[in-house]
Amino acid sequence: MRAQRPLYLLASIMAAGLIVAGCSAPGSEEPPANAAPSSSADDGGIPETPSKPVTLNILDVAGNQKLTGAMIDQFVADHPDIISGVTWETAGAPDLVGTVKPQVDSGNLTTDLVMTGTDGMSAGVEQDLWIPVAADYADRLSNMDNYIEPAANMQKLAGDYGVVTVYYPSGPLMQYDPAVVKDVPTNPQELLAWAKANPGKFGYARPANSGPGRTFLQGLPYMLGDKDPMDPENGWEKTWAYLAELGQTIDSYPTGTGQVITNMSDGTWSLIPTTTGWDINPRALGTEPASIEAAPFDDFTWVTDSQYAVVPKGQSPDKLSAILNLLQYMLTPDVNAMAYDTGYFYPGPAIEGATLDKAPQASQDAIAEFGRDWYDDLIEEHPKAAPLPPAQLVKAFDIWDREIGSGKFEAK
Repeated sequence: MRAQRPLYLLASIMAAGLIVAGCSAPGSEEPPANAAPSSSADDGGIPETPSKPVTLNILDVAGNQKLTGAMIDQFVADHPDIISGVTWETAGAPDLVGTVKPQVDSGNLTTDLVMTGTDGMSAGVEQDLWIPVAADYADRLSNMDNYIEPAANMQKLAGDYGVVTVYYPSGPLMQYDPAVVKDVPTNPQELLAWAKANPGKFGYARPANSGPGRTFLQGLPYMLGDKDPMDPENGWEKTWAYLAELGQTIDSYPTGTGQVITNMSDGTWSLIPTTTGWDINPRALGTEPASIEAAPFDDFTWVTDSQYAVVPKGQSPDKLSAILNLLQYMLTPDVNAMAYDTGYFYPGPAIEGATLDKAPQASQDAIAEFGRDWYDDLIEEHPKAAPLPPAQLVKAFDIWDREIGSGKFEAK
C-alpha cells in the first residue's frame, strides 16, 4: 500500500494563513540548470556550491519520496561533489511541528529538508520554522519561472516558504465497480439517489485523513453552486446539507484512503469519490482490481494539489547551497518528468515541458496500461481551483467532523 497522501491537516493544527508573495524574476544569464554551477559566486553568504559534499537528511510527511526520490538520487549521481548521500525519514503531517520546532529552537538541526503538503508547511509558517527560500534565493531558483499555470497558482498559495516540486489536478472524480454500478451518476444529485438506492455501497474517508475525501469535500461547493466555495463556514450551505443527507446512507468513514481501496477491492463498497492518482496507482500496484472503472462528473471544477520542499531555519550555508542546487535541478523538464511515477500524482510534473515521453520507461508503461485515455482532455477542458487556504481548510475539517462524521469515524 502506498504512503498517505499530503494535506492530512487535523483540526488540532491551527495553521495560520500563508503569506502570498511571488518570486522575483531571475537574471537572464543563468548557467544550464542541470550543470553544477561555479563555486566562485556568493549569494547572501550562501556559496554556489558547498565547500565539501554534504549529506542531506530529508523528512517526508507527504509520501513525496515516491515522486521525487528518483530525482534526488539522480542529482547525487550527477553531482557527488555537492551531495554525497541522502537519508529519508517519514512521519505524519500532524507530527511535523513537534519534530522540527525543537531542532530550530535549539539550533541543532537534524532535519535539513522537509517534503510536505500545505498543511505541514503552513503549520511551520505559524511557528516561524522555515527559511523564505522562494524570496531570499529567487535567483538561485530561476526554474520556478517555468511552472505550468496551475502549479504557479499553488506556488502563490505557498508564499515564500515552500517550493512546489510536483503538481496534479486531483479531482473530484468517481471510481466504481462496473459489475455493480450500471448507471454511473453524472452529478451530485444522481450520486445521492444512487447511494439512497444502494445503502452501504458508497463511501469515502474522513477528509482530514484522505486526499480523495478532502478533494470531494472541496469540489462539492462548485458543483452544487454554493455562495462561496472558498468559505466553508459561511458559504457552503448547500454542501453541508448535501453531505448530511448523503451521510444517512454511510455507516462509517475510514480514517485513511487505504481502507477505502480495501473496501473497493473486497466489494464492501462499489462507488467512491477519487482522484486521478488514487484511480491509477492502486490498480498499477495491484492493490485494487484493474477492472475498476472511473468517471467524471459532467460539470465540475478540479481542486488542485501540490507538494512542497521547505527548509528549517538555522541551516548551514553549505547545506543550504546543496538544497538550492538540488531544487533547481528538480525543476528541469527531464528531471521533473520522473514525477509521473506509477500515476501516484497523475500527471505529477509541475514544470513546462516535463512531458510523459521524458519520463522513465517504467512510468510510460504504467500510464499506458492503467491510465485513462480521456484524462488529459478532461484536465485541459475543465476549470481548476486552488484548494482552501490552510485556515479555511481547518474550519472545513472541523465542521465536517462535528456535523457530518461525528460518531462514525475514529478520531486520531
